[in-house]
Amino acid sequence: MTQPLCIGFIPLVDAAALIVAVDKRFTEAEGLDVTLVREVSWSNVRDKLNIGLFDAAHLLAPVAIASSLGLGHIRVPIVAPFNLGLNGNAITVSPALYAAIMAEIDGDRFDPMVTALALARVVAARRKAGADPLTFGMTFPFSTHNYQLRFWMAAGGVDPDEDVRLVVLPPPFMADSIANGHVDAFCVGAPWNSIAVDRGAGHILHFVSDILVRAAEKVLAVRQNWSEKNPQVVAALIRAASRASEFIEQPQNRAEAAHILAQPGRIGVDADVIKRTLDGRLKISPDGTMRESNRYLLVGREEAGRPDPMQAAWLYAQMVRWGQASISPEAIQIARSVFRPDLYDAALGRESEPAGTFGGIGAFAGPPFDAEDIAGHLKAFAIGRWKP
Repeated sequence: MTQPLCIGFIPLVDAAALIVAVDKRFTEAEGLDVTLVREVSWSNVRDKLNIGLFDAAHLLAPVAIASSLGLGHIRVPIVAPFNLGLNGNAITVSPALYAAIMAEIDGDRFDPMVTALALARVVAARRKAGADPLTFGMTFPFSTHNYQLRFWMAAGGVDPDEDVRLVVLPPPFMADSIANGHVDAFCVGAPWNSIAVDRGAGHILHFVSDILVRAAEKVLAVRQNWSEKNPQVVAALIRAASRASEFIEQPQNRAEAAHILAQPGRIGVDADVIKRTLDGRLKISPDGTMRESNRYLLVGREEAGRPDPMQAAWLYAQMVRWGQASISPEAIQIARSVFRPDLYDAALGRESEPAGTFGGIGAFAGPPFDAEDIAGHLKAFAIGRWKP
């Protein structure tokens, strides 16, 4: 007898391990009968998971933390026993903003500090000319995209709450929004940056791996009380997702994985765009300029699937920095406990390893992140909403 499950997802390449696990029948091999439900917005996914319409979900890592802390919505404790991806986001800017930034560049255009300083000069010139603030799209207030945009621009002296506008847009709407001139730039996961570039509507300015070397992105999330009642089901999900991530990371399987993900009921874009994402070889400008990075999106390699509580602590620190959360030892502990490497290790029959075994966050600016002294870490940053 199989266990029926309903799991929500957003059409993004970092849902790959979940989608491939179902469509390659890895979940079926674990005794699970999974129905995947495609959603448009993260608020839909969060709400349906929280009230029990979904048993599990492809979810923004910060949303799992915010839900567990009761930030921005009702408090529903969430656990993340599997990490669906590290990195995978990019910052895409309109042709007009790209030209303006390039005109102010003083150094390597792939250096995020160089572009952040150039952006600051563009913002200052617009203010002096009386122009409207630039508008940046991101996917949710409690999102890596929000924090990555803020981290980048603040490093160059741009206050994301005072100098520009940040607006929430569902991932599939990003390319249309920049093409229509509703936003000047956005940060989103694949494949929507590439879709904008292919349409001639944008230039990929940065991979998020330029800003943070190792950044937790999406997680396989379940309600804590549900996980406690269904430990064997959670373990089966972890095993199926792990098997799928290993499948995807094999170069000879990438074309098949891309074909699976390209289907209309899954991500619904051209398979070639998805394969370029999985290969880390992206077209970054409409003129065909390509850029390769083996860190663009990590699905299974470098222990990407294993949840790291240090990553949760970094995300919580961003919530504090930008005024979404107050700092307390209790909140820090709750945030860290969302990421459950113990469940991951037990499901795969592995020895537990210390958090941070595979390196830290690797941010391009500021001191190395110290998860044991978040308040001290935040004091190093001049721009933010939190004051000690």
